[in-house]
Amino acid sequence: MVKENTLGEFLRARRQQVGPEELGLPAGGSRRVAGLRREEVAVLAGVSTDYYIRLEQGRERNPSAQVVDALARGLALDDDAAAHLHRLARPAPERRRRARRREAVSPNLLRLLDGWPSTPAVVLGRCLDVLAHNALGEALFAGHAHSGDLVRLVFLDPDAREFYPDWERVAVNTVGGLRAAAGLDPDDPQLIDTVGELSVKSADFRRLWARHDIRQKTHETKRFCHRLVGELVLSYEALTVNSAPGQQLIVYQAEPGSASEAALALLGSLAAS
Repeated sequence: MVKENTLGEFLRARRQQVGPEELGLPAGGSRRVAGLRREEVAVLAGVSTDYYIRLEQGRERNPSAQVVDALARGLALDDDAAAHLHRLARPAPERRRRARRREAVSPNLLRLLDGWPSTPAVVLGRCLDVLAHNALGEALFAGHAHSGDLVRLVFLDPDAREFYPDWERVAVNTVGGLRAAAGLDPDDPQLIDTVGELSVKSADFRRLWARHDIRQKTHETKRFCHRLVGELVLSYEALTVNSAPGQQLIVYQAEPGSASEAALALLGSLAAS
């Protein structure tokens, strides 16, 4: 059985996304493919071209931490992508495929959610499925075929592009978040099933998955077009749940005094009734 070349695939995908002018290199005339040439990455990282080619081809799989740092600089990776590259270069020992683990939300966290009646809040699992929500969090995502699974909502729901006016940005960040989860536990059966289904059913998912972007969910402003209350512009904070690795608490807020705050209050009233 051929061993997967995840390290080489990541290097190749990221190399093709960096233009030479971004790193102060001459464009150098016509190029057969977009991005940097292999020899350019090798020069930037201070390794031989032959060694770098072996890394991409999977004939060399264990670069040192110093080489990984140099590759991350040469490819202009941000902190999340550089950390992901280190994980790929030092993978966990191979394990037999295990049974799917059920993720549970602690009672204390559930009580915390319910204590925020005016603030939408959800708890996401390692594959961005909704494990728990308060009433307003449920109302924010209600009415879709995949309201309980934010990845499938983005790529499989027929009204996803209407619900998310900035759909492309949401899609890029969603796939990047799923990639980050894949780096932490690539053998997770739920992750394997999710990626497999979406790769079959969504050309957009296949396109973005092939980019190998990494996006840790932290904070952002996101626009929604809600079927009941119209446009909502909400900022969110993503907090890791230390007692349950892989879970995230996502809390949404509207700007005080804004039209979105009024719309969110209306949504809360409709949900309560």
